[in-house]
Amino acid sequence: MSGAYKIAVVGPIPRDHITTHKGEVIEKYGCITHPTIGLAQLLQGQGTVYPVSHIRKKDMAAVKELFAPYSAIDMKGVTDDADSGDVIKLKFLDQNFRVEKQTAFMNPIMPVDMAPFLDCNVFVFVPITDHEIALDTLKYLKEFSHGTIIFDAHGPTHTMTIGGDRHKKFWVERDFWLPYIDVLKMNLEESWCTWYKHEYREEELTDLLDDIGQEHLRPMADYILDRGPKALIVTTDATGCKVFTKVNGQLKEEFVKSIYMENVVDTTGCGDSFAGGLAYGLRDGQNDYILASMYANALGAQRTQGTTFEVFKPLKETENMIRANYSINL
Repeated sequence: MSGAYKIAVVGPIPRDHITTHKGEVIEKYGCITHPTIGLAQLLQGQGTVYPVSHIRKKDMAAVKELFAPYSAIDMKGVTDDADSGDVIKLKFLDQNFRVEKQTAFMNPIMPVDMAPFLDCNVFVFVPITDHEIALDTLKYLKEFSHGTIIFDAHGPTHTMTIGGDRHKKFWVERDFWLPYIDVLKMNLEESWCTWYKHEYREEELTDLLDDIGQEHLRPMADYILDRGPKALIVTTDATGCKVFTKVNGQLKEEFVKSIYMENVVDTTGCGDSFAGGLAYGLRDGQNDYILASMYANALGAQRTQGTTFEVFKPLKETENMIRANYSINL
């Protein structure tokens, strides 16, 4: 299938204003730019990555310039017709946690936006706010496409107020989405927003995310995997990720350690990059979720190494990282 792979990366291209945990200020385009460029490096000579997004007219020239060096990127899915796109300010409190403000937002991705891409091998959705992907869009792909649908839970577990403050939220409508997702990806905080009680005491809600454990992951995975997804992948901060699947009806849990990087410069976009790595690993339809998680960890590790997109490496170098860290043959 050399040259035949097609991957659609769907979500916003926000203009990010970032203050790192070291106090450095960075301005760049974020979210799907990370997995798009990471995938473009991996797919060079093998296929095409299609970013699908709505952006502001004032950002189109800069986004074109950003993607121009990568021949594997086809921008036909990036439109500015509605002149709407995300603008976000991020302030990191430490290496992993941040506060966020959103001052502009894109109109949702609808089925009509995906119509040109039905022949893609993989669709990777990386929304950052709950309004950005319409449920009808996933329903449409399930009906008219055979591609694998990867969905990042970051979007439906985050919302914004009229004052622009971004907050975590319970994914209360979760069960409506699960039948249309093949691989669900989330981090630990998002897992608590996904696996919720029917009712809480008020004091429980006050400190719900103060001490996030992992005891809930197995019952959550058991529930989710009975409702559509073939795999649930939960990143465990800097340690790696847990991969949950079901084999003959029995829940299977596997851990894939992270690729350790000593000098962490900027973690913005690590989760998005991870999702891109999953897409590359699942491009051939073999559903090897462990190998896909290794590619995901590799792209996430690369993302930490600088503030530009030069951190993403070609396939050969990325696979050398995987071989060195996991002692496998590729």
